[in-house]
Amino acid sequence: MGDYEVFKQKIFQLTKIDLNCYKERQMRRRIDSLISKAKKNNYDEYVEALKTDKELLEEFVAYLTINVSEFYRNPEQWELLEKEVFPYLFEHFGKRLKIWSAACSTGDEPYTLVMVLAKFIPMAQIQIIATDIDKQVLEKAQLGIYNEKSIKGLPEEFKKKYFTKISDGSYQVNDEVKKCVKFEQHNLLKDAYPDQCDLIVCRNVMIYFTEEAKRKMYHEFNDSLKKDGILFVGSTEQIISPNTYHFSAFQSFFYQKD
Repeated sequence: MGDYEVFKQKIFQLTKIDLNCYKERQMRRRIDSLISKAKKNNYDEYVEALKTDKELLEEFVAYLTINVSEFYRNPEQWELLEKEVFPYLFEHFGKRLKIWSAACSTGDEPYTLVMVLAKFIPMAQIQIIATDIDKQVLEKAQLGIYNEKSIKGLPEEFKKKYFTKISDGSYQVNDEVKKCVKFEQHNLLKDAYPDQCDLIVCRNVMIYFTEEAKRKMYHEFNDSLKKDGILFVGSTEQIISPNTYHFSAFQSFFYQKD
């Protein structure tokens, strides 16, 4: 296949994605399968093809940035958010919260946040920043069309109130929900983070990064939050020794900035 170290450098120059920050074994496996699919013989041939073929480059970024997402994933955590975290945040910061959904993938997460928040405040007061590195998934998120599997975990009240069935097995999220979310392209490993956030949601993405990359990101998340703000992580991503990053455990998978 050639020299993976050189390949990583070339990919960084081309995409600003730093492959050193991802766990190597699973990343190489993904890349090798892409190279085979593109019928290229080695890393060099593949990089040259990426430079001239825009579609191939977009496919590469999309495949690299793992997009597995669904509405209301781990329902018990969303219930905690609704019953304990949001009331706490309203008490501390008022009703106009600044919320960032980081690595938002196809939009399932920020749209779910809107639906839960709408139980407490008018839609007109809800504005969520949702970011992802992958332009293709952001386009899909803005379209807001999902299959039955994506929305199966949502409470029935949300399905009835906020989705329109557009064909057998396809549902579109309503415009009133869409208007509450601002989607932007963002690379967690190199771009500046939003500041003065009350809540940051970053779930089921940290597992793909090296320990060193995670440490850097936890510090950055902490800097992005207001004092007493909350970071919400995925169910396999508990932070070991949160005090190292100036966090304390608020609830399972929720961390408060000290």
